Amino acid sequence: MDSLLPASRMIAERLKARGETVAVAESSAAGLISAALLAVPGASAYFLGGAVVYTKAARGALLGITDAEMEGLRSSSEPYALLLARTVRVKLGADWGFAETGAAGPSGNRYGDAAGHSCLAVSGPVERVITLETGMAGREANMRAFASALFHLAAEMLE
Repeated sequence: MDSLLPASRMIAERLKARGETVAVAESSAAGLISAALLAVPGASAYFLGGAVVYTKAARGALLGITDAEMEGLRSSSEPYALLLARTVRVKLGADWGFAETGAAGPSGNRYGDAAGHSCLAVSGPVERVITLETGMAGREANMRAFASALFHLAAEMLE
């Protein structure tokens, strides 16, 4: 996680300076995004909460996303990442929602995405969603890469 701290500090400082808050929904990053944001002293000023939404059960129980809302969507896609970011932002009353969904590895997911595939979204006054393909099979390296890419996306959005 140490490699994520410089980027999370930058996000934290920007959020604090703006008086804004964030909520996080992550899947394959497995809590690294939230952990890195919470590792910054003063996190209670900007971090409202986070959820590791790794299964359909978690999606429903933690975010209240229904089967009807999932109609036509699949996990590990840009539309799904944006749904997660919007939903966690609204549910927690945050200014910003960050979301990640993907396939950490060592193999791909059941949707045909290779290991190292992740969709990342930021939702707030402006929104953006991207797809990352690391080309790596290593689970831990991909988890770090997903979190790092989300922080870089968020930094662009918070400028």
